[in-house]
Amino acid sequence: MNSEEKTLVEIIDDNNQIDLAKYINYVSAPQAGAIATFSGTTRDTFEGKTVVELRYEAYVSMAIKNLKSICSAARSSWDLHSIAVAHRLGIVPVGETSVFVVVSATHRADALDACKFLIDELKASVPIWKKEVYSDGEVWKENPEFLERRLELGKDGGCCRRKIETAAHDKKSCCKPKVKVEEAID
Repeated sequence: MNSEEKTLVEIIDDNNQIDLAKYINYVSAPQAGAIATFSGTTRDTFEGKTVVELRYEAYVSMAIKNLKSICSAARSSWDLHSIAVAHRLGIVPVGETSVFVVVSATHRADALDACKFLIDELKASVPIWKKEVYSDGEVWKENPEFLERRLELGKDGGCCRRKIETAAHDKKSCCKPKVKVEEAID
């Protein structure tokens, strides 16, 4: 089986829940000593506001292309058996899963590090947008990972008066690059 056959990426249509068991079963294998998962669920509060639901929209074809690219990058950094990523669109009520990432590998460190990398990269670069609906209003949300990536690329919306330095990304580490921003001195 080649790496494409061991990767499943799906964007789930409106009003359909993510079948967690389906994706866990997909990555399960006798040679996989570790299966790491991340399940992003809708919580009931955010910064003191009552959350009613989340609503997701996506540029689906680009989202799938980006997710496959992120999976390929994970494979080049860690020794992985299988990867499955599913993201739901439409309304996601409190307590339900909106995104699910599952990775299998021979060893737990690879599975855990790759799982964290996959969700962080998804949040930073995949064209999926989230609206948080509160009991007293709603707001489109930018992921902190996206904002950090924009700073790394020097696209902070301001003028070019910032100096941005990023530490090298350790191929086998789950940690994002460290970003240091300093105001330029005239």
